[in-house]
Amino acid sequence: MLDEIKIGFEIHEQLATRTKLFCNCSTNYRDSDPNSNICEICTGQPGAKPMAVNREALEGAITIAMMLGCEIKREIIFLRKHYDYPDLPNGYQRTSTPVGVNGELAGVKIWEVHLEEDPGKYDPITGKVDYNRCGVPLIEIVTAPDIRSPEQAREFLRELMKIFDYSNKTRKEGGTMRVDVNISISNQARVEIKNINSIKGVYKALKYEIMRQKNLIKRGLKIRRETRAFIEDQMITKPMRLKEYAEDYRYIPDPDVLPIKITEEFLEKIKKKLPETPKEKEKKLMLKYNLPEDVARVIASEYELAKVYEEVAKHVDARFAAYWIKDELKRVLEYNDLTFTQSGIKVEHLVELLKMIRNEEITAKVGKKIIEKMINNKKSPREIAKEHGLLNVISDENIVQKIVLEVINEHKKAVQDYLSGKKEAVNYLIGQVMKKTRGRVKPQIVLKYLNQYLKR
Repeated sequence: MLDEIKIGFEIHEQLATRTKLFCNCSTNYRDSDPNSNICEICTGQPGAKPMAVNREALEGAITIAMMLGCEIKREIIFLRKHYDYPDLPNGYQRTSTPVGVNGELAGVKIWEVHLEEDPGKYDPITGKVDYNRCGVPLIEIVTAPDIRSPEQAREFLRELMKIFDYSNKTRKEGGTMRVDVNISISNQARVEIKNINSIKGVYKALKYEIMRQKNLIKRGLKIRRETRAFIEDQMITKPMRLKEYAEDYRYIPDPDVLPIKITEEFLEKIKKKLPETPKEKEKKLMLKYNLPEDVARVIASEYELAKVYEEVAKHVDARFAAYWIKDELKRVLEYNDLTFTQSGIKVEHLVELLKMIRNEEITAKVGKKIIEKMINNKKSPREIAKEHGLLNVISDENIVQKIVLEVINEHKKAVQDYLSGKKEAVNYLIGQVMKKTRGRVKPQIVLKYLNQYLKR
């Protein structure tokens, strides 16, 4: 088919373990001095032999493979994948045969799930290498080329990130995922774009690469099988080298690592602890709390957020809490680019805020202002409201009438617009009343008096 796009991924994510895959060195490479969490094994010293495979990492890889619906392989062998680069002291990377195969997520087939070790960190400008990261356990997920657009690619990766989040088996600090993107158009040669470290980056790289390849095809040129780099600040891809074939890596079984037999008993232990998937959580929220699908989907999009919601729903009307969490809490988190855990908001403070709104101690508009101030704030919503003079709702309708009249006299153009048929002008007048009262009056009361006076 002309211009048929095929996209597949190789996704690498660090597993949350205390020690490395084949030694007892700490996996904390971010907060440590360069080359301080290393030993003879992870730096490939002559005569150093790897320890037994990290059980915690193996359980993490199997857990995620199960959550992706994979069939778990009963024998796993580690291979040496050879390539020559300064961040790889052995001259090869240890990577497993598949831990799981034939899974599926968001309509995309998962071909294989692997366990492997991360290389070190090489700075090509200074020539310095930090081996602290060398040997940190990675999970690698290989998809079929089932993705047909950058938009579908973005949605798949978002769903996969939810699986990682719910599994509680990958690192939470962010910035650890790396994606290799394989793309071909109109059955031309496959191009790989290496080491993209964000969902946004994958989307932008695909948009550029599709445009680049289509332009070449229109000019009658062949697409080369090559590896390209994504230059994020320019939003373009650049050639690195001609694409390697599997045989270029000279895969051989690692004679220093014994084959791993996966027993039924071992799998049963993992199955008993297997977390819900995001889709399962979504269905549960819909059934248990009678939530619409779109509301349940937003709440289930983050494991901690779903956990918080279920706790809040014990103390506040479940549907009321759901809409506030979906619309207002999520809005504030996204604006500040934070997860709920990073926000510092306490569950008890969220409950207090929602009760204050339900009990009409504050208006919904004031509630929105307070929730914005709750980010990394140790003060309770009530303390925040008092501090900013937002606590008391103006319930005296004589005061409301007076303020409405003031606004009408001060904004005669908006009044004329309304009287000449521009009914939306009333929203501007409501906004001006809310501004004068700092949101401490109910919009429906304001509208009642505006309608009365404007009709006169």
